[in-house]
Amino acid sequence: MKQLIYLDNAATTKTRPEVVEAMLPYFTEYYGNPSSVYDFSTESKKAVNHARETIAQSLGAKTNEIYFTAGGSEADNWALVATAEAYGNKGKHIITTKIEHHAILHTCQYLEKRGYEVTYLDVDENGVVKLDELKKAIRPDTILISVMFANNEIGTIEPIKEIGAIARENGILFHTDAVQAFAHVPIHVDEYNIDMLSSSGHKLNGPKGIGFLYIRTGVKIRSFIHGGAQERKRRAGTENVPGIVGYGKAVELAMATMEERAARETQLRDYLMKRVMDEVPFTRINGSRTSRLPNNVNFAFQFIEGESLLIKLDMAGICGSSGSACTSGSLDPSHVLLAIGLPHEIAHGSLRLTLSEENTEEEMDYVVEQIKDIVGYLRSMSPLYEDYMKHNGSEKK
Repeated sequence: MKQLIYLDNAATTKTRPEVVEAMLPYFTEYYGNPSSVYDFSTESKKAVNHARETIAQSLGAKTNEIYFTAGGSEADNWALVATAEAYGNKGKHIITTKIEHHAILHTCQYLEKRGYEVTYLDVDENGVVKLDELKKAIRPDTILISVMFANNEIGTIEPIKEIGAIARENGILFHTDAVQAFAHVPIHVDEYNIDMLSSSGHKLNGPKGIGFLYIRTGVKIRSFIHGGAQERKRRAGTENVPGIVGYGKAVELAMATMEERAARETQLRDYLMKRVMDEVPFTRINGSRTSRLPNNVNFAFQFIEGESLLIKLDMAGICGSSGSACTSGSLDPSHVLLAIGLPHEIAHGSLRLTLSEENTEEEMDYVVEQIKDIVGYLRSMSPLYEDYMKHNGSEKK
């Protein structure tokens, strides 16, 4: 097998062995349905409750404010659709941003077809929400503000505390998609005035197919999936006990190592960014340099196609992305990169690399050398690059 350097941790992460070990007994030994009344189901109930407590404590939330889902996309859909239905008599206006994950954007489009009005806020060149525009967008009929905690493509961390304060001052519910941020950066729901928060297990070395929606006590949110009385009658369906157990264990491990892990990832991230920026001309970094997820790097290489770069990197054993994993295969430029003002031709040359604490500096050196060689090769076949060099004569960044 060829060398593998995995740099797509924003798409998914490797499940930790401790997580798998914690899950296994709930497949074969403690497999009782936690909603059943007999004694055999007790261990399953205890395990679900323990995971719920672990997650709640990590956010500064109450245990009964955590509702398990099948993933982050379901949690996002639930937060928006059920809130819109529950508060539709107060108003039908929702505020979000142009750089949200498609789980938010497509849900907003769904609601627009059903009579709701959505304002999509612009962001600055770093992908940061403009707070003045947010304040101006608020109307008497605004019922919900939904802004992601950190962007999945460019890694920019939004001013969530300030946004939460604006929402609270105006009596508007505030939801944040924290799929990329939870257990990677500190989050406290009360301190940030967060009413709802979405997360997904497989983004933090947990299992796939499990997520949660934090719902602050007092928020009137309707059921999204109908059927049984699970999750305190708000989310029907037999609990995914192994997934919940694994999620709880992953959160426990991630919270215990968050500070050390972030420092390690930041060091590798900055090393990679500096080398690429120093050694590959006509390159820019997308997203904020300062308010950024520890493990996120997003480059734009002028005069090349990102898909060609990804294919060549894959042949060299390097896993990366040109954007969100949920839209990989699309030839359209990233909506996030267009929103921060990149021209189409530059947005097409984007590369997202998202690291983990398991990566090494030696791997980063190899990645830099491969990027230099591949970008140089692709540019050698680019008529645009040839024309630029013909008229300018040198590689100026």
